[in-house]
Amino acid sequence: MKWITRSHVHVDRVACPWLISRFIDSTAEFLFVPKNQIDKVAQETGAIPFDAPGVELGHHEGRCSFESIILKYDLKEPGLLRLAKIVHAADVGADIDQDPLARGLEAIASGYSLRFPDDLENLRHQFEVYDALYAWCRLDVAGA
Repeated sequence: MKWITRSHVHVDRVACPWLISRFIDSTAEFLFVPKNQIDKVAQETGAIPFDAPGVELGHHEGRCSFESIILKYDLKEPGLLRLAKIVHAADVGADIDQDPLARGLEAIASGYSLRFPDDLENLRHQFEVYDALYAWCRLDVAGA
């Protein structure tokens, strides 16, 4: 399937493609467009919009898009839910200090955006970060 979001990825717009690729759609294709073109391109391509204003898989009721996707697809793995807390805090500016790892994740996202301004290239590199962070989250919730 095709998925679409705003260009110039940052925390949520990297975390969501990672989540989609790893847990929902292993053959996902991601499109990145300016915010004002999301509806048009989604209609033309049939892509599922995420992390954009007014879309189902966006920010709602205090959730970030990563959390909205977890809710929609009924994902309940404890390590993934731990990761969601980190992503939420890093993505929702007012909540940045709700998780001790959030400022680090936000800094990493900023650094990758500076190093890799192309959104798809950025994803390719940052997916390793999310794989490692998810592995840590699984260990953390296991109490090890």
